[in-house]
Amino acid sequence: MTQDITCISTMLEFKFSVYYAHDKLDDFISTINSHLQPLFMQIRKGMSEGDGRAHYALVNLAETEITKMASDYTENELELFRKTMDLIILSENGFASSTDILNLTDQLKTKKMKKKEAEQVLKVFVEDKWLSERNGEYTLHTRCIIEMEQYILSNYQDVARKCNICHSLAIQSQICESCGIGMHLPCVRKYFRAQTEPRCPQCNDFWSCDIPGMNRIDSQSPSKTGRAEKSFILGTRRC
Repeated sequence: MTQDITCISTMLEFKFSVYYAHDKLDDFISTINSHLQPLFMQIRKGMSEGDGRAHYALVNLAETEITKMASDYTENELELFRKTMDLIILSENGFASSTDILNLTDQLKTKKMKKKEAEQVLKVFVEDKWLSERNGEYTLHTRCIIEMEQYILSNYQDVARKCNICHSLAIQSQICESCGIGMHLPCVRKYFRAQTEPRCPQCNDFWSCDIPGMNRIDSQSPSKTGRAEKSFILGTRRC
C-alpha cells in the first residue's frame, strides 16, 4: 500500500510517500533499523496519548535526549524544562498549568528568568515538539515521550509507569484503584469497548474510572474504526 508519512524534525517538517504491505510495517521498520544500527540510531514507535495515533521517532542512541537538548537551549532554559517535566510527571493528570510553570522562574538556580521570557521559551518547547499545550495546560509531546522514555523511567522510578496494554510509557493514564496499574486513555477505550462490566486486566477488579468517549450502558455497541493513521516524528488521565 502507499501511505503519506509526515516527518517532523526539531526544526523541519516534510511529507513523503512510502510503499509497504500494511501488515508488514513492523518488518519495514525493523529493516530500516538494521541499517541505522551502525550509526547508533533507531526508529522507535510511540502513541499519541490524546488520540491513540501511532508515531515514530528517530532516536540517537549515542547520547541522552537531555544531552542533545543542551546544544539547542541555554542552561536556564534546560532547567525550566526539567522542572516543567517534574510538574507534569508528578501531577495527577499528566498536565501542568502555565501559571504553575511560570512560577518556576523564581526557583531557577542557574539564572533567573522573567515570566515574559519563560512564556517565549515555552512556545519554543511547543514548536520543537517537546511539550504540547491545550488551553493553558502543558503536557509532554509524543516526541518527548518516545525519545525520553528511558530517561523518565530511570529518573522517576517511583511514579513513572508503563501502560499495561501497549507497554509504552504512560504520562496521561487511568489507574486501577485496586492494584495500581496504569492504562493510556486510548488503550482504555480500545480494551473496554466491548465490555458491559469493565474489569482490570491485571487484578480483575471492577474498573471504576469512566471509559473515555463511551457510555457503559452501550459499551457493547459495535464501534466503527477507521484506518489507523501513522506519522513519523523525528524529533489518561487518572480518574
